[in-house]
Amino acid sequence: MGKVRVLQPSEAAALVKDGVNIVTSGFVGSCCPETLSEALEKRFLETGHPNNLNFYYVSAQGNKGERGAGHFAHKGMIKRVVGGHWNMTPGLGELSMNNEIEAYNFPQGTLSQLFRDIAGKRIGTITHVGLNTFVDPRIEGGKLNEITTEDLVEVINIKGQEKLLYKAFPVDVCFLRGTYADENGNISMDKEVATLEMTAIAQACKNSGGIVIVQVEKIVEAGSLNPKLVKIPKIYVDAVVISKPEEHEQCFGCEYDSSMAGLTRVPLSGLAPVELNAKKIIARRAAMELQENSVVNLGIGIPEFISCVANEEGIGEKMTLTVEAGAIGGVPQGGMRFGGSVNPECILDEPYQFDFYDGGGVDQAFLGLAQTDENGNINVSKFSGRVVGCGGFINISQNAKKVYFCGTFTTKGLKQEIKNGELVILQEGTSKKFVKEVEQITFSGIYAGEINQPVMYITERAVFELKEDGVYITEIAPGICYEKDILPYMDFEPKIPQNGIKIMDERIFKDELMKLK
Repeated sequence: MGKVRVLQPSEAAALVKDGVNIVTSGFVGSCCPETLSEALEKRFLETGHPNNLNFYYVSAQGNKGERGAGHFAHKGMIKRVVGGHWNMTPGLGELSMNNEIEAYNFPQGTLSQLFRDIAGKRIGTITHVGLNTFVDPRIEGGKLNEITTEDLVEVINIKGQEKLLYKAFPVDVCFLRGTYADENGNISMDKEVATLEMTAIAQACKNSGGIVIVQVEKIVEAGSLNPKLVKIPKIYVDAVVISKPEEHEQCFGCEYDSSMAGLTRVPLSGLAPVELNAKKIIARRAAMELQENSVVNLGIGIPEFISCVANEEGIGEKMTLTVEAGAIGGVPQGGMRFGGSVNPECILDEPYQFDFYDGGGVDQAFLGLAQTDENGNINVSKFSGRVVGCGGFINISQNAKKVYFCGTFTTKGLKQEIKNGELVILQEGTSKKFVKEVEQITFSGIYAGEINQPVMYITERAVFELKEDGVYITEIAPGICYEKDILPYMDFEPKIPQNGIKIMDERIFKDELMKLK
């Protein structure tokens, strides 16, 4: 095949035609092909081309600004967006809210698996994931606005079982990222925090007759890459682009950390402890649920703090923490580093991680709590028309053996302090999280009841559980009054167990180790 074709960013951007299906890699602030996406954006702003693109991506990509998928957030540049999570790219969300693009939100894990099915020329991905949620076509079909009308997912019945079919589509162009390319075009991911679905997207694009372009840090001698680290072989690659260092950060705005790439290990004692606040209270109460030898998934937001608490308490090695991007073991990270772990024991491709999740491999899942209702439903994906997205939430929450939703009791302006071992509300949040009916069903409490899935809702001032006959309040924080601090800020009245409401463990509210070990 000869030497790989090396292009300038502008030359790569020029290969993208109007109206094609384009896919980019990335997970929050990691693995995003910034050089390629920025060059494509520059071309559009200068020439108006390419336009009317159908843009597909699996995970959240961006920094809530102009990076990552934000480079595509221009009216006219894109016609349709299908993504797993939208919150890191508010520009795309605004286009969706204004009915200026067709917009879909599908489960992140299912999208990652869909590229494998596209590569294999299958009709799509058939799965139970998404049933009874907003992705179910009998509810919303994953459509995010009024101009989005085409059904990209449908209900089918196989051997008496109800499933969802996520339909395949051709991949015309993909922008991917690796660490090194050798002279022949083999791509390795030595320094990346995850391998994601790079292989699957490249295969899907190549087998669709599309163009595979990969951004790399540098080109090295042919034969010098470890074959086991090559995630995109030369037979898939049409061209590579060498990036600038500032457009190839391991994670947006973060220094390179070899312990997240599995190249070195660092002493966990060097990780800074978390200050005692509402988030840590929730994380501490959640950490009390951790079971030895269990497989755990931690979601984005407050659940990220659980790994910090487990590490502080010296119990982090008693269970295995996993991240949907593919890391198994180690300490999951947050912010722009979410998706990676310090000292991981293994980094899988994301579709394989979700295969395990979808099959019930997670013993305990700790996920965010943005809005819940009297049926135990959870909404983390859409609020007052603002698109956030489900990410891997549906795959994980629907299939974990036990699921715990973690978040503050109210939001917007909430101020609290811990004083003398008690929780004190200084200023109540103006937005309720416990509502009569959620705006969008990201997790179905009814479906959880049908499969006998244990569900708990953990806040800084109270703990709730979902039972057969509704949502029960089971614990309350010291210093908190049920009639004064709980009931007025719920749009439904929770049930109370026959043995009454317990007081949350007092150790949670003391600025010292809980001695969970």
